Amino acid sequence: MLKILKSLFFSCLIFICNNSFAQNSTIDGHPAWIMQGNIYEVNVRQYTPEGTFKAFEKSLPRLREMGVQTLWFMPINPISQTDRKGALGSYYAVANYNTINPEYGTMNDWKALVKHCHDMGFRVIIDWVPNHTGADNYWLTTHPDFYVQDSTGNAVSQFDWTDTRKLNYHNPVLEDTMIQCMKFWIDSTNIDGFRCDYAVGPTKEFWTKCARILKADKNVFMLAETDSSWLLDAGFDAVYTWPEFNVMKNIAAGKSNALALDSVLNNVDATFPKNALLMYFTSNHDENSWNKADYGTMPGASHAPFAVLTQTLPRSIPEIYSGQEEPFLDSISFFYKDTITFHNYTRAKFYSTLLYLRKEHAALAANASFKKIKTTNDDAVYAFERMNGNDKIVVIVNLSDTAKSFSIEDTDISSNAINILTQKKEKLINNVPLHLDAWGYSIYSIK
Repeated sequence: MLKILKSLFFSCLIFICNNSFAQNSTIDGHPAWIMQGNIYEVNVRQYTPEGTFKAFEKSLPRLREMGVQTLWFMPINPISQTDRKGALGSYYAVANYNTINPEYGTMNDWKALVKHCHDMGFRVIIDWVPNHTGADNYWLTTHPDFYVQDSTGNAVSQFDWTDTRKLNYHNPVLEDTMIQCMKFWIDSTNIDGFRCDYAVGPTKEFWTKCARILKADKNVFMLAETDSSWLLDAGFDAVYTWPEFNVMKNIAAGKSNALALDSVLNNVDATFPKNALLMYFTSNHDENSWNKADYGTMPGASHAPFAVLTQTLPRSIPEIYSGQEEPFLDSISFFYKDTITFHNYTRAKFYSTLLYLRKEHAALAANASFKKIKTTNDDAVYAFERMNGNDKIVVIVNLSDTAKSFSIEDTDISSNAINILTQKKEKLINNVPLHLDAWGYSIYSIK
């Protein structure tokens, strides 16, 4: 009995130490926990008929089982009434940075949800809107100098975002106030980071200062909604992959072939910092609402190989949007209540396989090495190797709507590769015939 108790004690001690290490450690300047992690975007308004934190909370066991690690909650702040678009307004027209949208629940509901998420092993990041506020944010009255103004002294809107007013990041008081608002959510609700909307709006000087202060407070993860590399220099951990996503869309539509991927990947290597992380996706709230992703941009079977790429390409932090695991085959409205309907979770097993594969293999960490593998049909077949220490993964995808036979035309990889999806040994060596169905994929583990 004593021996069992000692064993349990040391197991608990190791867990506590490892968990503490993971909380505070960094790899290449980033929180260590994100390197083999993933992001699931939560649209609270549309996730359940109730559209509340408490209603969403019931999905946590299912998402944990699927392998989800980091939950990104779309803006949880109240939405302005003035110049509101649609019945419910845009999530990104913030009326108050320090309070909760009452449609979702209370601050205590939010704190309880974050604690529950942490207790179950999730990380939590929130959507932050730093470029503009809603058109009746109280700052317009108390701090009109926080805003960019026209010649008559009125706060201006940017682009066609007429329900918002643009903030002035040449005002140091605004900068300090915004940073304190962000710190509030870290200190008061224990979140693990931010996804920052239209991050190119504020200045590089602001973000450099902001990231330094926030990361000194907690080892937070910072994701910028942009594909501009300068935000990585300013302290962000990751940016978006719109060029890569657009190439994938073109390939799915038959407008480009598999070789087009090389151009965007080579550009990242040439222009981005060596430790840059990239959030890959096949859909998100913008692409779904306005551009019919992924059910329209990568329809049917064509979705699978591109989802595989988001999970396995170098530097990747993969993202899944609410409803993709169903899949929910419709756009989700931006300004109205438009509940996602879940029935069968048809794709959940597919995503689960990828998420657990990523978690279990260091070769799929964001900073693992990458090498393109030449095949006899590179126009359609994209093959590559990821490696980290003794762990090696080979990924081969058919990015076309017809079955392809081919062989590797590169250095020998292994005569005893394990196909992870079939658990069978296969020969991955020069001139040995291989076959993939239309939009097919294979993932191999090589020891």
